[in-house]
Amino acid sequence: MSEKHDLGAPGTDGEQEGRHTAGAFDIRNFIGALLGLYGLMLLAMGIFGDQSLDKTGGVNANLYAGIALVVVSAFFIGWARIKPIVVPEHIEPATDDPTRPAPKRRPTGH
Repeated sequence: MSEKHDLGAPGTDGEQEGRHTAGAFDIRNFIGALLGLYGLMLLAMGIFGDQSLDKTGGVNANLYAGIALVVVSAFFIGWARIKPIVVPEHIEPATDDPTRPAPKRRPTGH
C-alpha cells in the first residue's frame, strides 16, 4: 500500500493550495522584457546594420552585446517562472508603529 504524492501538482500539498504569486508584476519580468527588447534591437543592428568593424577592432560589438542581453533576459524571465514571488494573503496593518507619521489634516475652513 504505497501512495504516490506529486508534490509539484497544485492541490496535493496544503502549502501549494491557495498560493498567490506576483505574476506579471514581478520586477524580474519587467527587467527581462526591457533587456530582451534592447537585446533584440542590438542583435538586429549587428546582423543587418553597419557593423563598424574599424571602430571596434574587428569585433561586431552590436551582435555580441545583443546576444548577451538576450541571454540575460532569458535568465531573468526563467528565474521569475521557476521561483515566483509568493504574495501573503493577509498583511497586518501598522496601527501602533511609533515611527509612522500621522496623516495630515485638511483645513476645515471654507
